[in-house]
Amino acid sequence: MWFLFALLSAVFAAFTSILAKIGVEGVNSTLATAIRTVVVLVMAWGMVFMTHTQTGISEISRKSWVFLILSGLATGASWLCYYRALQIGEASKVVPVDKLSVVITLVLAFVFLHEEFTAKSLIGCILIGAGTLIMVL
Repeated sequence: MWFLFALLSAVFAAFTSILAKIGVEGVNSTLATAIRTVVVLVMAWGMVFMTHTQTGISEISRKSWVFLILSGLATGASWLCYYRALQIGEASKVVPVDKLSVVITLVLAFVFLHEEFTAKSLIGCILIGAGTLIMVL
């Protein structure tokens, strides 16, 4: 089931890039990011209330709060940079560079989460890096 959700995430991310590139034209990239964020905020809280999971807020640990807030700050920084890059660059070049996050995530997961880094992971990272270079050159 995780694969289906990951695949849907990739499809929605692809649409996000194309729709954002069209939408950011003639709009300050920071303002565009703020508008997108409000939409995501409303949608996310709408899902919380639709699924009746809002009662779980009081059960969230301090550690989880800290890391969720840090994750939110990282997301915000990522989106601000992404929208600015889309505004001044071509989507077909910005998106592959943005997807280098896969390689960075694998390395960070190995260092901080002690996840296994296999030969397959290494080969995948090299191929993603090489593919990104080919696409942007």
